[in-house]
Amino acid sequence: MLATYSTPGVYINEVNAFPNSVVPIATAVPVFIGYTPRADYEGKSYYNKPVRITSFAEYQAYFSLPSPPAPADATRQYSPQYYLVAQDKEPEVGPHFGVGGKFYSVLPDPNTIYYMYNSIRLFYQNGGSDAWIISVGPYGPPSGKPLDDAKTPLVNANVKLADLQRALDLLKIELEPTIYVCPEATLLPAADNATLTQSMLLQAQELQTTVCLFDVINGNQPDPIQYTQDIEAFRNSTGTHGLKYGICYYPFIGTTIMQSGEIDFTNLFGGDIKQLAPLLDNPTSPNPVAAKIIDMIQNPPATPLTTSQLHAALTNASKTYALIIKQVMNVANLLPPSGAMAGVYTVNDNTAGVWNSPANTSIVGAASLPIKLTDSQQANLNVDAVSGKSINAIRFFNGQGILVWGARTLDGNSLDWRYISVRRTMIFLEQSVKLAARAYVFALNNANTWAAVKSMISSFLTDVWKQGGLLGAKPNDAFSVSVGLGTTMTAEDLLNGYMRVTVLVCVVRPAEFIEITFQQQMAKSG
Repeated sequence: MLATYSTPGVYINEVNAFPNSVVPIATAVPVFIGYTPRADYEGKSYYNKPVRITSFAEYQAYFSLPSPPAPADATRQYSPQYYLVAQDKEPEVGPHFGVGGKFYSVLPDPNTIYYMYNSIRLFYQNGGSDAWIISVGPYGPPSGKPLDDAKTPLVNANVKLADLQRALDLLKIELEPTIYVCPEATLLPAADNATLTQSMLLQAQELQTTVCLFDVINGNQPDPIQYTQDIEAFRNSTGTHGLKYGICYYPFIGTTIMQSGEIDFTNLFGGDIKQLAPLLDNPTSPNPVAAKIIDMIQNPPATPLTTSQLHAALTNASKTYALIIKQVMNVANLLPPSGAMAGVYTVNDNTAGVWNSPANTSIVGAASLPIKLTDSQQANLNVDAVSGKSINAIRFFNGQGILVWGARTLDGNSLDWRYISVRRTMIFLEQSVKLAARAYVFALNNANTWAAVKSMISSFLTDVWKQGGLLGAKPNDAFSVSVGLGTTMTAEDLLNGYMRVTVLVCVVRPAEFIEITFQQQMAKSG
């Protein structure tokens, strides 16, 4: 409409020269759900409240216990407890060691095992950036006894399904997170783990904004022969809904995230040094130096040493103590891979794009695997004719180390959604376009608006194509955008207030199987 000018003079009328543009959404923003030692900031509680962080320092500000000034020891943020249980003979499975002709299994107090803290450390060690944290509560009390045996599934009675599901419900209104990670889900009983898994998949299917990273129960202690039963149990527990939004990795990874000094004698036998003493100083192998240090722990002098100083002294005085701590450290560092994979996704998206498969890459901090899968063993994980639920293997290769060797969603039989990169690329495209199209809600549903919407989406998809995210020799081969009366809408749609836009895209897919054909040919004359 022409402006009504009442006073003579010069007037400026600015006209928009460029249409609205699509702003790409962030693609690797995980949300971690689990237990933390605290959750408060500036006097305000943050239990069961989503908190956005951009660094590990921010995580510490909200969820880590404060440490006293030096020279006092830093406060432990996570302190699992382990027991050394004597065995009649060398155990066939599980972590163990031998001392003085006797064998001891290293068994945790299951109620003291949590994965949240170390998983977030792994996330940032692997290049993580922005993330959300939902703390569902503090650590619970220890049970005061070890796990029954190495074959018993690790279940923490303090980890509650209701706590984790309550946090999951909070995410229905937080749409920025694109990856759900619940590291402590494997510490639930099998039935509760199945319920949580299906709830996560169902919510991801409803929101269409996120994928879920899963770990397999017993992935920390797989039986060399019967591990397939754990895989089958996981497949049976995931249901049938939302499989294209689920991604699973197997097995757990032995990491270096917990360093020397984070495990010491206070982590053994519930801190009861009397139970440790006979292993370090006994009649058949006396160690008076270790005995003196143990006495200092039991009866502190007027100027007591710090725990770290006593730990260092014991390490130097007793090879047996050093061996025990090494074995316990290996067990404590065995973690579910989901936290690390969230970091791998972040680096992958930032360097190569969400359309690149987060596979054939290493995991920073991964030093060992509890089981080394072969090609034939992975075949049953990658493709399952019955359920179609693919599980991505983490494998060791000579000369290359530990690599992520799989790029499939749980919907392994689907030609549309079997690949992680395809699923995440479509979420990226759909949500980016959806948010940009909000500018046209209540706009006139006419040819001018249709042209603007088509131009906006086409420009965005052209940029994605230029970056290699869509397949085609030219933009017209990579995508098409249709909107208008007679093409995507009817006259009735206009009366009802509907603007329908159809977008067709050709997404790049990974070269999962590369076949090279060799054939001999006849010699040719010179």
